[in-house]
Amino acid sequence: MAEARSSDQSLETSLITIFLAGDVMTGRGIDQVMPHPSDPTLYEPYIRDASAYVHLGEQANGPIPKPISHSYIWGDALGELKRMSPHVRIINLETSVTTSDDYWEGKGINYRMHPENVPCITEAEIDLCVLANNHTLDWGYSGLIETLETLKNAKVKTVGAGRNREEAEAPAILEVGKEARVVVFAFGFPTSGIPLDWVAEEDSPGVNLFHDLSDQTVCYLEGKVREAKRRGDLVIASIHWGGNWGYGIHPEEIEFAHNLIDRAGIDIIHGHSSHHVKGIEVYKGKPILYGCGDFLDDYEGISGYEEFRDDLGLMFFVTMDAGSGRLVGMQMIPTQIRNFKINRASRSDALWLRDTLNREGGPFGTLADLDADNILNLQWDETARNP
Repeated sequence: MAEARSSDQSLETSLITIFLAGDVMTGRGIDQVMPHPSDPTLYEPYIRDASAYVHLGEQANGPIPKPISHSYIWGDALGELKRMSPHVRIINLETSVTTSDDYWEGKGINYRMHPENVPCITEAEIDLCVLANNHTLDWGYSGLIETLETLKNAKVKTVGAGRNREEAEAPAILEVGKEARVVVFAFGFPTSGIPLDWVAEEDSPGVNLFHDLSDQTVCYLEGKVREAKRRGDLVIASIHWGGNWGYGIHPEEIEFAHNLIDRAGIDIIHGHSSHHVKGIEVYKGKPILYGCGDFLDDYEGISGYEEFRDDLGLMFFVTMDAGSGRLVGMQMIPTQIRNFKINRASRSDALWLRDTLNREGGPFGTLADLDADNILNLQWDETARNP
């Protein structure tokens, strides 16, 4: 097993720590308890008022103070972010930030947050919101445009969606100090529920959407990375793929991830879409997070799929050596969504997460140790055979 963190002080100048989170859903019920709630009208088959999700959550876990402060939703995560002091903070934002009423007909679920609630993103000093997901256009093209403009005005970068294909495909460049950079490409696949007609075109807005995990897709991404990557850059592929439930990872996804590393020069794969955490792999020194799980949502009180514990999540702190592009260490802080905010998980829930990661990561040669402070530290064996 590799050590969680090298003690070689000569590496310190090239070490970069990146905070990665899975799906952050600040719309619907959560938006309703913020200082500036949107029109609560929904177009779901069974629930037509977003405030119903507030009632469900309160029935399950007690009252939520209304209106909440913009920092409220981050709960214990704010202290952990301050303590860990990552160089870069990245989330997958699964919410349209808009006042648009142009909901996407037939979609079923439509998330939106009022633009005046955008401080809930800046309170956590998020650097980058990934938008290549299946909720970015929930409120139409006008909703996407307003989302892009609102986040830009808040000085939060976006990636994976845009006003046209060129903008949607463009990577986000995050400067770290004077010389180091983290370069992020974001894209999705129809397996995550992104409608095919959401794809960004040459002259129309949309998402950076690929139809399949083919060699042609890898070749295309290889060219894009080659254009953007400079020596010493760390390159992340943030991918929205797969269904919401189930731990299985398709062999094609494993092969695709390996090809992105071998051929396209990707250093970190940040996978999301699953509502729960999935197995982790370290391939040739590069971390592959196949599914980061939900980090924040309004699902409290909703029954079904309890065995997956979608209320539990992880704060991923990935430390890379920018010089070699290899993983140095990964710490994961177990969390629980309760009362519409992120809380440190209990010891028993942290042990459940540890056991889940070890069961699903075992075939990849990864294990998570839980220390006395309820922090999970990844260990890995790069000689392990893949499932």
